[in-house]
Amino acid sequence: MNNVSRLRVKIFADGASLAEMTAWAARSEIRGFTTNPTLMRQAGVRDYEAFAREVLRAIPDRPISFEVFSDEFGEMERQARQIAGWGENVYVKIPITNTQGRPSAGLIRRLSQAGVKVNVTAVLSLAQVQDAAHALGGGAPANISVFAGRIADTGRDPMPLMREALSIVKPVPSIEVIWASPREALNVYQADEVGCHIITATGAILDKLALAGKDLDEFSLDTVRMFRNDAVKAGYQLSGDGQPA
Repeated sequence: MNNVSRLRVKIFADGASLAEMTAWAARSEIRGFTTNPTLMRQAGVRDYEAFAREVLRAIPDRPISFEVFSDEFGEMERQARQIAGWGENVYVKIPITNTQGRPSAGLIRRLSQAGVKVNVTAVLSLAQVQDAAHALGGGAPANISVFAGRIADTGRDPMPLMREALSIVKPVPSIEVIWASPREALNVYQADEVGCHIITATGAILDKLALAGKDLDEFSLDTVRMFRNDAVKAGYQLSGDGQPA
């Protein structure tokens, strides 16, 4: 099992709590941050820009991705340019299509050529990786977020697809591939194994990285103790005569 400090893949924390993001920023292994409207809504964020600017004041030295939320490409572009102006470390998330399935490649190309650091998001197929890479070529530094966790949810092994995605972007050094939406700590080591540039991770996954290389017999004993302690705390009892109570 890889030691976290030896991983080549960059770990980006994924969330929308200012307190949590600030705490994560104190950890040397956290190299950047991502968020999205769904996470922000779940965290109770009401003012998008105020929240983003608070985050950027607290974390000015690492890349942070914020997402547009319009479904119309002209408004997406206006939002993207405004968001990009909030800081040099800002990447702007643009979905690979809008909600009608219309490709956003033209918008991605315009923004990237204009110097906006784009994070192409919601990518799940190799055709989408190719479209994004083509649109980003020759532009500003960029990310392509391949939702490996959602690919795995369909019963497909994401590892071969991620390897191919990395092969597609290799001729474009300005692009980094993100292993997005991981489901477990193992995905961090899988992303490292395939040579992925970045993986996003929620707090639940980040916390599990402390278990790297833990002795399995010791882990087994910890688990037994947990079950026992929870049974005691709950006050569970069975009648002593072996008959239904």
